[in-house]
Amino acid sequence: MSRTPSPLAPLKPAGDLGRLPAGRWFLLVGAIVTLLFAGSIAFTLKTMTDTREARATLIEVIDPLVLHTLELSTSVSNEEATMRGYGRTNESFYLDDFAKAQRESATARGKIEALLPRVPGLRGDSDALFAAIENWRRVYADEIVRRVPELGKDTASTLAPVNTEAFNQVRTTLAAQQSRLTQLHGTATTRLERGWDTFYYALGTLAIVLLLAAIAFTLLVRHIVLRPVAALQEQVRKVAAGDFDTELNVTRPAEMAELAGHVDAMRRRVLREWRETQRAEQALADQAAELKRSNSELEQFAYVASHDLQEPLRKVSSFSQMLEQRYGDQLDDRAKQYIKFAVDGAKRMQLLINDLLDFSRVGRVTGDRVPVSTGEALQTALDNLAVRIEDTGATVVHADLPVVSGNKLLLTQLFQNLVGNAIKFRSDELPRITVTAERRDDGMWEFACSDNGIGVDAKYGDRIFLIFQRLHPRDVYPGTGIGLALCRKIVEYHGGRIWLEENPDHKGTTFRWTLEATDE
Repeated sequence: MSRTPSPLAPLKPAGDLGRLPAGRWFLLVGAIVTLLFAGSIAFTLKTMTDTREARATLIEVIDPLVLHTLELSTSVSNEEATMRGYGRTNESFYLDDFAKAQRESATARGKIEALLPRVPGLRGDSDALFAAIENWRRVYADEIVRRVPELGKDTASTLAPVNTEAFNQVRTTLAAQQSRLTQLHGTATTRLERGWDTFYYALGTLAIVLLLAAIAFTLLVRHIVLRPVAALQEQVRKVAAGDFDTELNVTRPAEMAELAGHVDAMRRRVLREWRETQRAEQALADQAAELKRSNSELEQFAYVASHDLQEPLRKVSSFSQMLEQRYGDQLDDRAKQYIKFAVDGAKRMQLLINDLLDFSRVGRVTGDRVPVSTGEALQTALDNLAVRIEDTGATVVHADLPVVSGNKLLLTQLFQNLVGNAIKFRSDELPRITVTAERRDDGMWEFACSDNGIGVDAKYGDRIFLIFQRLHPRDVYPGTGIGLALCRKIVEYHGGRIWLEENPDHKGTTFRWTLEATDE
C-alpha cells in the first residue's frame, strides 16, 4: 500500500509553542483580549461619566443659574421701579409691590446660593451682586421710605442721583455675573460636545476590539483546532479506507498530538490483530472445510445406520424367530431362551440406532423456527401416547399454553418424551401429569411438567440429562437412556434451558424449561 502525505497535514511549529494545550492557547489569547476589552470598557465608562457630569452641570447648574439670575434681575428692577413710583406719588400700594418684588428677589437669591457650591468660581461675582443690591436698598429704598413723610412727592427727584449711582453698581455686578454665566455655559457646552465625541470614539474603539477578538479567536480556532482536526481526519480516513500503513502524526495542540498518538497506537494494534485475525480466519476456513467434510461423512453414516446397519438386525431378529417357530419342538428351554436373548438384543439395538439418529438430527435436518402453538404440539404428543395413557389410566391436564418461536416436530417430541417418562416412572397411584406455562420478565415462557411418580433425587439433576445415563436397571425400566438428553438438546436448540426442580420429599418429579416467546 502506498503512503502519500496528507495535503492537510500541518506544518510543525517553531519551538515548543505549538505543543501548548488548546486550553493554554485559548487562555493566553483570552487574557489579552480581556485586557483590551477591559481597558476599552473602562475608557468608555469614564467617558460616559464625564459626559454625564458635563450634561448635569449644564442642565442642572448653569442653565438654572442663568434663569435664576434673570429672575433676580427682573425682581430687582421691579423693586427699583416700585420704589421710584412711591417716591413720586407717595401711594402706599407701591410699598406692597415693593415687598412682593423683594420676596421674589429673596427667592431667586436663595436658589442661586443653593447652586453656588457646585460652581465655586462664581461665588465672588454673586457676593458682589448681592452686596450691590443690599447697598442700593440701604442707600435708596430705605431712604425713600424714611424721607417720604418729609419731602413728599419730591423724594424721588431728590434722591435720584443716589439711585442712579447705586443701581448702576447693581447693573454692573449683574452684567458681570451674566457674562460669567455665559462663559460657563459655553465652556460646559463645549465639554459636553467633546464628551459625546469621545464617547462615540470609545464605542468605536470597543467595536474594533470586539472585531479583533473575533478575528483572533477565529484564527486561533482555525490554527489550533480546525487544521489539526482536518489533518487527523484525513489520516484516519486513509486508515479507515484500508491503508493501515499510514502513520497518524499531528503535532498541535498538545491534546491533538496525544490523541493522534493514541489513535496511531490503536492503528498499530488493530493492524497486528487484523493480521492475526486473517491467520485465524484462514484456520477457521480450514476447520469449516474439515467440519463440512465431517458432516458429510456423518450424514453418510446416518444413512448407513438407518438402512444398512438395521437390515442385518432385522435379519437376525426375523430368522431367530423363524428358527423358534420351525424347530421349536426340537429345542430345549435353554435354546429357546438363547433365541429370545438374540431377538431382544436385536430389537434393543435397532431402537438404540433410531434414538441416536433422532438425537443427531436435532438442529441439523429440521426446519426453521416459526410461531408454534405449544398447546397443539402437546395434543399431538398425547395422541401419539394415547394407548399408553389408556393402558395406565394416566390423566394429563394442562392450562392454556402459549405460542412460541420453534419447530413443531421437535416440540412435539419434547412433550412426548417428558409425558412418556412421567408415565414410565409412575408410582402405585394412577399417573397424574400437569403441564403449565407462565410468562417471565426476560421475554421467555417458563414451562413445567409435574407428575406424582417415583421422583428423582436432586443430586442426579445433572446426570439424568447426559446421553446413555440411567438411574434404574434396564429390566425394571426399559429404554435407551437418550430421552432426557434429547429433551435438553431440543430446548437448547430453541435458545432455552431445562432443569430438574428440587423436591425435598421426593414425591413426584417436576421438569422446568424455557422457550422464546413470540408476539403472535
